[in-house]
Amino acid sequence: MDTSLVETLAWLVDIPSPTGDEGQICRQIGKRLQGLPQERVRDSLVVGHPRGRPLVVLAGHTDTVPPQGQGPARVEGERLFGLGASDMKAGLAVMIRLLEDPAVDAGPYDVVGVFYAAEEGPHEDNQLRDVLAAVDWLADAECAIVLEPTDGEIQYGCNGVVNATVRFLGRAAHSARPWWGENAITKAGEWLTRLHRFEPRSYVVDGLEYKRTVAVTRARGGVANNIVPSEFTLNVNMRFTPDMTVDEAVSELREICTGVDDFDVTDTAPAGAVSADHPLITRLAELSGAPRTAKQGWTDVARFSEIGVPAINYGPGEASQAHQADESVDLTLVGRVHDALRRLLSG
Repeated sequence: MDTSLVETLAWLVDIPSPTGDEGQICRQIGKRLQGLPQERVRDSLVVGHPRGRPLVVLAGHTDTVPPQGQGPARVEGERLFGLGASDMKAGLAVMIRLLEDPAVDAGPYDVVGVFYAAEEGPHEDNQLRDVLAAVDWLADAECAIVLEPTDGEIQYGCNGVVNATVRFLGRAAHSARPWWGENAITKAGEWLTRLHRFEPRSYVVDGLEYKRTVAVTRARGGVANNIVPSEFTLNVNMRFTPDMTVDEAVSELREICTGVDDFDVTDTAPAGAVSADHPLITRLAELSGAPRTAKQGWTDVARFSEIGVPAINYGPGEASQAHQADESVDLTLVGRVHDALRRLLSG
């Protein structure tokens, strides 16, 4: 494998960039790629510019989760260890090396890199939204490749998300005389049992199987050990399939939550469209030999879908390594993804 790819990855890992502190890595990437046109949007960076050929966007987030005691990047055998190695600085290293490659520059596409901040934080803070709004010519792209960890698979589309707050309301009372009140927590018992038995539902979209899921992810109730609780509040998280709109998903979740006293949607994110038949994506599948799978989860493919750009997930990181204290990445896989994209983009 190209040693400069490993060196680039180690360099990126050693630049701290937890969510909210991406300024340094943005500046360093900009400095390294200073010979290319650049547009900075907050702590995010667009590198490259349309020159009349079909436009291909490579996209990756620069932030990591908070550190968990990891030291500097280190290589052991065929693996590189360090915070963000898989999620997703391996993808950023591939992007940088492709943008620096004369063969890619001379190829049949205008290749642009989007390095964006705040993906690991709240959905509404993700700066890719700001980048796509500020740099409107990105909507003219032929396609986008999001280099999130996929274990080298080509993962199509992505699930959408709905979060809703549901409440059960009762009446407070002294716990020694609970019959004078109504316990909001135990009132939820039958509903929680029904949700506990909810089975993921499989749906096939363009030959790929996606699962629709519903789960309670947070719960809060009670104010003291001797008071019957008057309110029980839960967050319900739904992951819906690419064949549904946000409105359809909300409607279905509302029906699933029949029996609660209050239902309030707090957060939504659309699903990503499945671009299975796009010629450039089909060509990448042929060149890479990568497995073709469904993306069970949400990624920024959905943001590109919103502006009409076909997009896929294809990256060298390993999903099982994301957010681990001993995070690492298989360097062979990094090289394989880089080489497949280089063959695609250099023509």
